[in-house]
Amino acid sequence: MRLKTYLPFLLFLFCFGSISGQTLHGKILDAFTNEPLQQVNISAESVPEVSYSDAEGNFSLTAEMFPVNVIFEKQGYGDKILEINSPEADLIIYMAPAEGSLAEVVLRSTMVPQELMQTPAAVAVLTASDLKRFDQTNIMQNFSTVAGVNVHQGALNTNKMSIRGVGARSQYSTNRVKAYFMEIPISSAEGETTLDDIDPALTGRAEIIKGLVSSIYGAGLGGVISLYPAQANPGTTASAGTSFGSFGLLRSNLKIGHATQYTNLVATYNNLQADGWRENSNYDRNSFSIFGEMKSEGSGKFSVFGHFVRLKAFIPSSVNRETLENEPSSAAFTWAAAKGFESYDKGLLGASYSQKFSSSFENVTSVHINFRDAYEPRPFDILKEEQIATGARTKFSLKSPFLELQSQLTFGAEIYREWYDTATFENLYEDFPGQGSVLGNSLSNNEQDRNYYNIFAQYDLQLLPKLRLEAGLNLNSTSYELTDLYPEDEVEQSGNYKFQSILSPRVGAVYALSPSKNLYASVSQGFSTPTVAETLTPEGLINTNLKPETGWNYEIGFKGNFLDNRLYAEVAAFSIQVENLLVAERIGEDQYIGRNAGKTDHNGLEFLLNYNFTIAPGLRARSFVNAAFNAFKFDEFVDDGQNFSGNHLPAVPRQSVNAGFDLISSSGISLRTTYQHEGKMPLNDENSEYREGYNLFHLKAAWIPELFRNWNTEIFAGVNNVFDERYAASVIPNAVGFGGAAPRYFYPGMPRNYYAGVAVGYLFK
Repeated sequence: MRLKTYLPFLLFLFCFGSISGQTLHGKILDAFTNEPLQQVNISAESVPEVSYSDAEGNFSLTAEMFPVNVIFEKQGYGDKILEINSPEADLIIYMAPAEGSLAEVVLRSTMVPQELMQTPAAVAVLTASDLKRFDQTNIMQNFSTVAGVNVHQGALNTNKMSIRGVGARSQYSTNRVKAYFMEIPISSAEGETTLDDIDPALTGRAEIIKGLVSSIYGAGLGGVISLYPAQANPGTTASAGTSFGSFGLLRSNLKIGHATQYTNLVATYNNLQADGWRENSNYDRNSFSIFGEMKSEGSGKFSVFGHFVRLKAFIPSSVNRETLENEPSSAAFTWAAAKGFESYDKGLLGASYSQKFSSSFENVTSVHINFRDAYEPRPFDILKEEQIATGARTKFSLKSPFLELQSQLTFGAEIYREWYDTATFENLYEDFPGQGSVLGNSLSNNEQDRNYYNIFAQYDLQLLPKLRLEAGLNLNSTSYELTDLYPEDEVEQSGNYKFQSILSPRVGAVYALSPSKNLYASVSQGFSTPTVAETLTPEGLINTNLKPETGWNYEIGFKGNFLDNRLYAEVAAFSIQVENLLVAERIGEDQYIGRNAGKTDHNGLEFLLNYNFTIAPGLRARSFVNAAFNAFKFDEFVDDGQNFSGNHLPAVPRQSVNAGFDLISSSGISLRTTYQHEGKMPLNDENSEYREGYNLFHLKAAWIPELFRNWNTEIFAGVNNVFDERYAASVIPNAVGFGGAAPRYFYPGMPRNYYAGVAVGYLFK
């Protein structure tokens, strides 16, 4: 009986992998200096033991099965993942510093983990070093350096992002862009994302897939952001840091980590406070996070992630052009009188388990639950929100030969359910002068339960030695159940509603012109469902007639590596056509309704250059420049009898440029310089009002001295907006003036500001 019980499992092992251990040997070198690297952490997905390179850079690793993915990790260097097909005796591995070339970066957010060079899509990677470029108060500032990504930073709690113009018409938040932390969604079921809550110290890496990726992740016309945690270094570590700056900025964080060959545990606490440079803009955020990863002696890995945030942030709101130019530090009058703010408790708990059954078959499954309890007094009403969501995602990968060609099939499913309760109340602040917001009578009360599922698959085929193809397909179904709990308005909306199921295909190809120089092309379809805010009318009712936005993306690009891996270049040309465009129509002061109207064309060109070189012994330089040139226009758009066809989309600059030049010395001293340019942008559909372009320059210096054994210290200081440029950091498209007032399009950008800080860590033996 026992033989019969285990016979299928033994046959499975026989078919899919070898059980005899084989050893590979090699040497690890610095990609810039060719010096050997010691204490590099070497691991493999199916190997429980962890190896380290010696003083000469030599290493050895024994694996039960080949091919095997081998991971090379060292602090201060970019991670490297290589698929080794057979044991080798003279393997040479080059590792670039964290500020090094992107040419060999391995992406984790794509359906099949693969090198950036081999991916038929535009993907930006921000390393742990990139995430330290600024003052680390808001992770959104780091995304602003990516070509094609436009970030509007109205305040620490008022941020929104658009990718290739998708999502630019959002008023106050990021939508049409999905975000994940370790494959756990941090976006709501409707695709609304708040990244302000994620402290940069928690994040070790970010990947931004630009364009339509519905075949992998479902709803999200703009793209997907995947965040990965900063892992602990070997041993037990504890660190504390603090920084301070202009306008009452104070940031404190504590971090504890523990890592062995089988476990990696990190816990962090962060507090961020600021008086704000504008009236009514005080900010206070506390967050606690925990990340754990445990590997079995076999080939399984269990991960858990928890994150809790408590926030209270006052809102100065937008201002008109005259105030922007003359009194940018003032708040909108009604928001100051009401002392408007937002506050919430927010939490996320997720777990995932990956199992490599053999060298050719594996699975990753994750489950999660999150909640949000929010209270937001606004001049026109007081909003209460309660939100709970649960979901799961599973992905299988199977490598198998097809007519003697390398191929891989990846398939899986994702389900998500969200319970959203919203209620609005009168704000009686005008009846109680000087007291701020006062809760009045109920105006509306609704429950909206959202459900969606994605079924996805992707097939990758190495058709020719130089040509790789991939094809993907996603089936999405989104529905919601509405319960009207406010009978006083005599309008009954309770019922079940469903958006039409959407089948989203994607095809892509990569062709190697020569080693490390690839052309790629892709065609993909995507969609975004309306957000809850867009479905709500001013009376708190639901517009059940809205349709999802849909679009097609056509893209061609080049990725190339030159000068012995020191120069990396990317160029991408794309065209996105969007139908059933969701527009926000302003019908009152700070009140909007959503509706479908017209079509848009998003045509653009993006490029990136990343050049790294040695200036002198012990001194390296990193320089980068990226740019985006946009021609985003209404294809067909007639609104209330006015024809806006051919006009440029509002809230998107015609061009943007980001550049940086960094100096990194072996003594631990570094200097980072960043230049950011955003061009002129229209503010409304008529293109009758514009925001002028601006240029910003930032500086940051840091020193990481080796003072004491087992101690790590970092001292840093910086200046944002060095030349004190006056500009609008965020805009509200299609703002309308009421009662003879000028439209309040603008959120003023911060003037010149300073910051400094210190962080100290200790490694316990």
